[in-house]
Amino acid sequence: MGVIVLMRASGVMHLRWRAVPTALLSVYDKTGVTEFAAALANLGWDLLSSGGTARVIREAGIDVTDVADLTGVAPILGHRVVTLHPKVHGGILADLDNESHRADLAEYGIEPIALVVVNVYPFQDAPGIELIDIGGPAMIRAAAKNHGQVTVLVDRDDYDTVLAELRASGEVRAETRRRLARRAFELTAEYDRGVAEWFAGGEDAGDVERAAVSAGAAVGTELPSMLRLDAELATPLRYGENPHQQGARYRFAGAQSWWDDATQLGGKELSYLNVYDTEAAWRLVHRFDEPAAVIVKHANPCGVAVADTIADAYRLAHECDPVSAFGGIVALNRPVPVELAEALAPVFTEVVVAPSFDDDALAVLAEKKNLRLLAASEPGLPALDLRSVDGGLLVQHLDRVSLDVDEWDVVTMAHPSEAQWADLRFAWTVCAAVSSNAIVFANDGRAIGIGAGQQNRVDSARIAAQRAGDRATGGVCASDAFFPFRDGLDVAAAAGIGAVVQPGGSVRDADVIAAADEHGIAMVFTGERHFRH
Repeated sequence: MGVIVLMRASGVMHLRWRAVPTALLSVYDKTGVTEFAAALANLGWDLLSSGGTARVIREAGIDVTDVADLTGVAPILGHRVVTLHPKVHGGILADLDNESHRADLAEYGIEPIALVVVNVYPFQDAPGIELIDIGGPAMIRAAAKNHGQVTVLVDRDDYDTVLAELRASGEVRAETRRRLARRAFELTAEYDRGVAEWFAGGEDAGDVERAAVSAGAAVGTELPSMLRLDAELATPLRYGENPHQQGARYRFAGAQSWWDDATQLGGKELSYLNVYDTEAAWRLVHRFDEPAAVIVKHANPCGVAVADTIADAYRLAHECDPVSAFGGIVALNRPVPVELAEALAPVFTEVVVAPSFDDDALAVLAEKKNLRLLAASEPGLPALDLRSVDGGLLVQHLDRVSLDVDEWDVVTMAHPSEAQWADLRFAWTVCAAVSSNAIVFANDGRAIGIGAGQQNRVDSARIAAQRAGDRATGGVCASDAFFPFRDGLDVAAAAGIGAVVQPGGSVRDADVIAAADEHGIAMVFTGERHFRH
């Protein structure tokens, strides 16, 4: 290993470092470590290691010194203390350009360490006290702090880069050391955040509770006093909302996402709006247990249906608004058969997302070179909904829709029929996913007219009625918020709607109820509004 050489000249002590570089390797994930160690040894490096890492390197026939032999202290406290020793941390933290540091190295017999290769215990996989790594993060932080002279490696994907630079010039470039140091501190920050969240949930918190924590928020009814956002670049996107904007998807550290497991089976690279609209469609289609199809355009559903087969569900969803379906996103909660693929192929569609595609269906859709096909698992539900504002965030709990009709009140003389009750639940589910002001007409398990994003509710009702046409006769209407006047209800009645579901709560509820009775319409109050902006 490297040594400090003490020399006297004219009675003055001088210190000179004779460089025989030393690398410290101590990894939990040992993938590629023996190959990396062999390459370092071939470049003339001395190797220092500990425990299991030292064993696998030695078993590969590579000379390595165990940390215990360096420090003279065997691992203690059940391996809680292995590398926490001045001969390790002094070697990592020493600034060899600092004369007092060199003097300390000489006095205590500490040899500098020029390369540190460490990864940490997999705490996120099985949280618990004994997987809270102490020695690993301590070495990582020490090496990253001293990145002016020490290279720190926490990701095996960087092994080849470091080896290439060592082979080319005998050293790792300063800009590379700085980049690796930044990655090292990102890792320790992410690791500590995971441990802190586990403590926030309690030592016995289950995986389901921990999975529900998003952006550092603890599970519960109260919003957290502080949010610590830690997100990593997951996927660069084709562009943002417009081609002149850059876009990317980021993932909260430690979070599980259906996007990460999704397989793109065809088509171009996804854009920002492809991801945004697909997320909306995929979430909505999974609110239904029956075979269901959802078509989304500009973040709003323009077609939704349930049916006995997934092919029929798509056909009915498309019939809701074929004009708006052009260039939309199709989400299906069942595997795609060839019959559905043949119905879908003539329609210009940006994305089709489904659990899977039959081989013959995939062959049909693959002919559409630009059509993005995604095979995906069910989406999760984050605990919090975040939006950017100047200097910070708007934060709220995610909107969840109750379909417990026992808590709904029939406020009119007429009562919904059994078929109308089913359509009211369906329309209420869809309406909560439509931008406010939202009006949804439905009939027989399908949306037949959707009015979205209008500044007044009566215009939304008019749009829904226009798109529904004669199909509205005997159907139902859902409104995401109360009718402030009877005019919106009058539009629904004129279209032929037979039952309405709305939150209620207007100062003019009595007028609206009287209008419903006048038209012979059944009206149900849910007591819960579902604005979506």
